[in-house]
Amino acid sequence: MQLGRHLRELWRLRLFVGLGGLLALFVAVFSVARIQLDPPGLTSRNIGLAAASTRVLVDTPKTMVLDLGVDTTNFDSITNRALLVGNVMATVPVRSFIARRAGVPANLLEMSSPVTPAWPRPLASSGKRKTSDILKSLDEYRISIQVNPTVPIIDIYAVAPDTKSAQHLANGTVDGMRDYLQFLAGRQKVAPAQQVHLEQLGPATGGLVDQGVGRKVLVLTFLLAWAAATLAVVFVSRVRRGWRLEAQSERAARPAAVGPPAA
Repeated sequence: MQLGRHLRELWRLRLFVGLGGLLALFVAVFSVARIQLDPPGLTSRNIGLAAASTRVLVDTPKTMVLDLGVDTTNFDSITNRALLVGNVMATVPVRSFIARRAGVPANLLEMSSPVTPAWPRPLASSGKRKTSDILKSLDEYRISIQVNPTVPIIDIYAVAPDTKSAQHLANGTVDGMRDYLQFLAGRQKVAPAQQVHLEQLGPATGGLVDQGVGRKVLVLTFLLAWAAATLAVVFVSRVRRGWRLEAQSERAARPAAVGPPAA
C-alpha cells in the first residue's frame, strides 16, 4: 500500500522527476568527460588507474654479479646497501629529482619506503595522508619501493592515471635516484670508482588496473544524482503541500466576519 502511494506521488511529479533525470545525466557525463562548447564536443577525463613496474640492480662500478672472486660477505654488504638506497629513494629530498625526471609536480607524488621482515612497515613517506585526499587520488602519482632481502635488487611499482604516465614514472624514479646520487657524490667529492651503481633491468612495463572504471563511475554518478534530485523534488512537493494545508486550516479556524444588523 505504501509502495503504491509513493509511486503515485512520483507519477504526479513525473515532469520534475524527468528533469531531475536529465540533470543527473549531465552530472554523470561531466564526471567522466569535459564538455567543450567551441567546438562542441566531449573530452574524456583521466579517471582510470594504471600501474607499471621495473627492477634495479644495486651494484658496484666493477660489477659483483660477474666477478666470481666476490665472497659472501661482500655480497651481503651490497644487499644491505640496496636496502639503504631504497629507503633514501623514498625520502622527500629525492622526490624533487624523481618529479623532474617523470615530468609531474612534486606535490602530487606519494611515495612509500621498502619494508623488510625486520621492519614490516614503511619508514618514510612523502607526506601525511588526509581524509580529503581520496577525492584527488585519481590525480596522484604513487610510488612503492620494495627491496629483496636476499639479493641487491630493488623493485619499483608506480601508479598513475594512464599506462604511459605510470611507465614514465617508474623509469623516472630510477633516473631521479641516479641524479640524486650524482649530486650527492659531487657535493661530497666521492670518486666514481667508489660510488653505488644502479643498473635498471629493462624498461618499466605495465597496463591499466581497471579498464571499465569509466562506465562504473558514469552509472554510479547517474544513479546517485538522480536519487538525490528525486528526493529533493519529493521534499519540496511535500513542504508546499503541507504549507497549503496549514494555510487552509488557519483560514478555516478564523471566525466569520460579523456584518451590519439587518434593518
